[in-house]
Amino acid sequence: MSYARFLALYMVGSEGADTQRALADRLGVSEPSVSRMVRVLADDGLLEAMPDPLGGNRNRLRLTAAGEQLVTRWGVDLEERLARLLESASVPYRAYLTHTKRLLAALETPPASRERPPAAVTTRSPARSHG
Repeated sequence: MSYARFLALYMVGSEGADTQRALADRLGVSEPSVSRMVRVLADDGLLEAMPDPLGGNRNRLRLTAAGEQLVTRWGVDLEERLARLLESASVPYRAYLTHTKRLLAALETPPASRERPPAAVTTRSPARSHG
């Protein structure tokens, strides 16, 4: 299982990417790429792709029970690896988690409502007339 395929399963199961278009947008890849990936994941029994009941040329995506188990298992493994990496760098996991949550919240805040540092104030001498 490649990381890209795991990420696709994670996006479908946990991030609300319930159509191929939404998944392509989240992954930053083309719809044909996602279509091929979805086909492989469906053939592996990890993902279901069903025509959208609202019609159109869209497929709704859903993890199978096997897909949910894989995402959970890999998620735990990745978190354990991250914790070991942080420990080896003497970074407390709780501190990392706290700062990461703050950073993500800041990134989700619309730019207009973020606090900006005060603009630099420049002072100019009034222009003198030579007359």
